[in-house]
Amino acid sequence: MKLRLRRLALRERLFLMIVAPLVLVAILASVARYLQFTNVSRQVYDNTLYSIALTISRDVMQSQGDMLTIQLLNAMTSALGDEIFYRVTGPNGAYVTGYSDAPISSFSTALAPGKPNYYDSVANGVPVRALIMQDYVNENGGKGLATVEVWQTVSQRKALSHDLIFQTMLYFAILVSTAALTVWFGITFGLRPLRELEGAILARTPDDLKPIRRWVPEELTTLVEAMNSLFTRLNTAFALRDAFISDAAHQVRNPIAAIQAQAEAAMTAPTEKVLRERIADVADVARRTGRLTHQLLSMERVRGRKMRSLASPIDIATAVEDTTRSFAERVITQGVAVIYEVTGERRWIQADSILINEVLMNLLDNAVTYAGETPTITVTLRFLATEVWLEVADDGPGISDPLRERVFDRFFRADPDTLQGCGLGLAIVQDIARSHNGRAIVLPDTEGCTIRVILPN
Repeated sequence: MKLRLRRLALRERLFLMIVAPLVLVAILASVARYLQFTNVSRQVYDNTLYSIALTISRDVMQSQGDMLTIQLLNAMTSALGDEIFYRVTGPNGAYVTGYSDAPISSFSTALAPGKPNYYDSVANGVPVRALIMQDYVNENGGKGLATVEVWQTVSQRKALSHDLIFQTMLYFAILVSTAALTVWFGITFGLRPLRELEGAILARTPDDLKPIRRWVPEELTTLVEAMNSLFTRLNTAFALRDAFISDAAHQVRNPIAAIQAQAEAAMTAPTEKVLRERIADVADVARRTGRLTHQLLSMERVRGRKMRSLASPIDIATAVEDTTRSFAERVITQGVAVIYEVTGERRWIQADSILINEVLMNLLDNAVTYAGETPTITVTLRFLATEVWLEVADDGPGISDPLRERVFDRFFRADPDTLQGCGLGLAIVQDIARSHNGRAIVLPDTEGCTIRVILPN
């Protein structure tokens, strides 16, 4: 079973990021201080051993080899805390005075006169710190080099180092603990604006998406700006959703009512001929309702969205040619002539092939709806240096100058008296063009109507 690590809160993260380095520094400083105290303690005790060696050398030789007095040894031991032992040998290696069981020296070569030499050893099974040196002395009226050895147990010097490091660690522990408490309360106080911001957001109602206007620290400005941007996008999305629901409810209500009424009328048809006519009316309304539903869904797909970043390279010339050919085959039985032209150097563009097909189908349907008695529709694809133009022209009555912009509004129809169309086709064309960073325009033709969709490369 896998263990799941709990994700730390922001306050705990900040606390650990600040205090953990302090603890690490305190540990490293304690180790460094321990090594320093050990070195200082050794130097102090080694210098003391040297002083004692000089004292012993002078005292013993002046007393003609007598042992140090008990009072002097006790005074030295009392001052240093560790027992002191010594041995003095004459110029020829003869034993003069002191203790006979001296620790084994690690120096095998001749010693420089007057220079102390320190080493660690063991005497009687106890660790000791020892000194060996040679000095000029008078022995029974003669002169020569005498060897002085002094050694001392090390329990007190170790205890001194341990006491010093304990005091240092206690000092650092108090310092780090104080810093940790200060940091904890400082973080708690510093994060108060974040908690206040949280409370203000939680106090809002679900439909309150107004931008946050309250003051926040500079570090939270980016967060608040991101939240305000999110609120703006949510407001836009909700507005689009509400508009879609409103449009769908408004536009679908009447066709559904018409289908229901015509179906009920068909049930009471007096003759088979009348029944067939009423069923044909039902089928016609159902087709128009299906087209309306498809257009509503197409508009909802592209409304307020940027599709260019999600598009892929497409061969727009082939796509337009295939759609135009399929449309021409479908309407040729109705006496509609379809012409397809391409100008410029063909190339691929970044676009959504499904939406481009939707644009062309809406333009073609619009052209058929408003074409003349002998409809002729011309589809032209123009490749320019930085743009691609898709144009669909018909030979109908055209669009007057005041209405050229309004025809791209939702549910607007140039001829409100006609039952054809629902006023969504050109609105969908404009939305898809804008989603590709392009636009759709109505050209000021003298005859018929030409709608141009401009798409960037």
